[in-house]
Amino acid sequence: MRPGSGAAGIERIEAFFHGYAYDPHRHDTYAFGLTLSGVQSFDYRGARRDSLRGQAIVIHPDEVHNGRSGIAEGFRYRMIYVEPRLIREAMGEAARSLPFVPAAVSQDARLVGAIAQALRDLDAPLEALGLDDIVVPLADALIAADPSAGRMRRQRLDRPALERARDYLDSDLEAPAASDALERLTGLDRFALARQFRAAFGTSPYHYVVMRRLGRARALLALGTALAEVAAACGFADQSHLTRQFHRAYGVTPGRWRALQNRPDAMR
Repeated sequence: MRPGSGAAGIERIEAFFHGYAYDPHRHDTYAFGLTLSGVQSFDYRGARRDSLRGQAIVIHPDEVHNGRSGIAEGFRYRMIYVEPRLIREAMGEAARSLPFVPAAVSQDARLVGAIAQALRDLDAPLEALGLDDIVVPLADALIAADPSAGRMRRQRLDRPALERARDYLDSDLEAPAASDALERLTGLDRFALARQFRAAFGTSPYHYVVMRRLGRARALLALGTALAEVAAACGFADQSHLTRQFHRAYGVTPGRWRALQNRPDAMR
């Protein structure tokens, strides 16, 4: 088992087990998982559950469960543990109660996607806006799976506030963008801001910042700046963080991208 990066109210891990894994136990958090290989088996709410590769797991707070491998080869998985208060805050006015999804193992595309996003960069530091990018999709996926918890209301966009938020994000790409600063600037709570920002600009505040940083990184790479210097100048934690984000956005590493700029024929 190895821990990933976390934050207040959020813990992430990756683990591999043969055979027995856990005795019956319970968490005071939501536990969202993604099975990476093998068969992840556990007993939950009176029945055996089996999660296969690519399937999502949702274990609710205070629900007893255990863990073991369903096949001799073992299983690998990632989990994120989220305090219920964060889910409740992310639901905002849509919430009547915390969501409950009876199916502990799910292939629901929205739920799988939200959990995969939350577990994607397990070792990367979690910036404040990055946390919102994790919690809001999880909360929305839970609401979609449990309509009784609340229904999302159509929300009128506060466009002046959103423009202030975008100008603020553009003003200092090197510094970690803080949710509390954006809340003060816009008068919107961070989860409402995340939803309205996406509705107005097609992406979340965190991803908006990442793409602006990558745009600056490309300009520096074209000038021949060393990768470590580019990472530091553009607000990335380190060179590997820059490389992961760059590859995800453009499909090539920064080094490969720079080489292609010097060889136009390589793009043909």
